[in-house]
Amino acid sequence: MGGSGGGIGSLLKVIISNFDVLAGPVVSLVYPLYASIRAIETKSPVDDQQWLTYWILYSMITLFELTFAKLIEWLPFWSYAKLISTCWLVIPYFNGAAYVYEHYIRPYIVQRKAVNIWYVPRKKDAFSKPDDILTAAEKYIQEHGTQAFEEMIHKAEGERKTHTSNYVFYDDDYRY
Repeated sequence: MGGSGGGIGSLLKVIISNFDVLAGPVVSLVYPLYASIRAIETKSPVDDQQWLTYWILYSMITLFELTFAKLIEWLPFWSYAKLISTCWLVIPYFNGAAYVYEHYIRPYIVQRKAVNIWYVPRKKDAFSKPDDILTAAEKYIQEHGTQAFEEMIHKAEGERKTHTSNYVFYDDDYRY
């Protein structure tokens, strides 16, 4: 009886010491494969995006590992860090794959188109009137005419602008 208890204890030690090796394929391949098949069968595009994004990130991680294999060999914590990161990417509660894609990958991949803006505030001095948007609009109308101003307003209403940077608007809905 003592020998079989030692066998189970040894087995548990092997399982615990190799947890990352055993859990890694289940977390990074088996469950995502199952969830991807389920996503294909639903009509919701949300789960499709989650799993397409996951597979993009998984491919990037794999390429990183292949490229830096010699360096990664020297990092004893790499397999655990990868397992934890993969769990965060995979578990639907966190929606990590979509988060990483939206905040870190998509801004560099999606081509942004710049739209010139007509209102750029001037520096104020003690003798000038405040440079507010109404004053700038009046000045624009004087320089370019009412028709140009109305066209600009209609164009602005027709496009959704979500990001601003240095007085340039970016349209993130543009896809190529």
